[in-house]
Amino acid sequence: MIVSALLAAALSARAAGDERPAEPERPRGAIRLFNGKDLSGLTTWLKDTGHADPRGVFRVTADGLLHISGDGFGYVATDRAYRDYRVVLEYRWGDRTDGGTSVRNSGLLLNAVGPDGGAGGMWMSSVECQLAQGCVGDLIPIRGKRADGSAVPVGLTADVVLGPDGHPRWKDGGVPRTFTDGQLWWSRHDPDYKELLDTRGRDDVESPRGEWTRVECTSSGGRITVRVNGHLVNECRDVAPAAGKILVQTEGFELFVRTFEVHPIPR
Repeated sequence: MIVSALLAAALSARAAGDERPAEPERPRGAIRLFNGKDLSGLTTWLKDTGHADPRGVFRVTADGLLHISGDGFGYVATDRAYRDYRVVLEYRWGDRTDGGTSVRNSGLLLNAVGPDGGAGGMWMSSVECQLAQGCVGDLIPIRGKRADGSAVPVGLTADVVLGPDGHPRWKDGGVPRTFTDGQLWWSRHDPDYKELLDTRGRDDVESPRGEWTRVECTSSGGRITVRVNGHLVNECRDVAPAAGKILVQTEGFELFVRTFEVHPIPR
């Protein structure tokens, strides 16, 4: 039968290591990526243990929150890839730190492609929306490799101005600049901000520690826009990759997530 022949071909390709990723899907309605009960629809990755999570870095609390302990480097990822979407993440910091004096740090990774750990053993090739204190909404290309060792093209273009510190910040109508590495700062990133634990920039729009911060990233047609607590803080175009999985990092600091979902973009 035709079905049997197709199944046999698929199994043969999988055995040969030629399994291709599913085509990214465009959400038709709101999708709760985290359901408040378990990790269904999500996968985890840690640099030191791979998909195994023996320390319980990722778990669901009794009151329905996603708890990321911060013990190790890695992420929780959607098991599906998405395109033309708006992702909403609501998070707050816990108590655990990495033991240093630097700001609490994590990230929302967009359009992630390639193998797990393909970027330094920790991340996937993607565009990061930074969640670090004082830097929420910065955009960072994360470059990694495919399974065959070839580089995954990652980059973005944005209109920028240089602050007094020499760092590029997004500004509509600024000078176009292409980023394949480095960090595109959000529009009102404080030039005098010192990245010290639990400090704030003078124009920060993220919530104070202990309160929930809402980050919304829209990825569509090779463009990404970032809103933090309703404020437009960053924007870029010519984004590569333009579709992929969505990840939340563990990066040494405890984090709680109450909302993690994708929404369709009106045509």
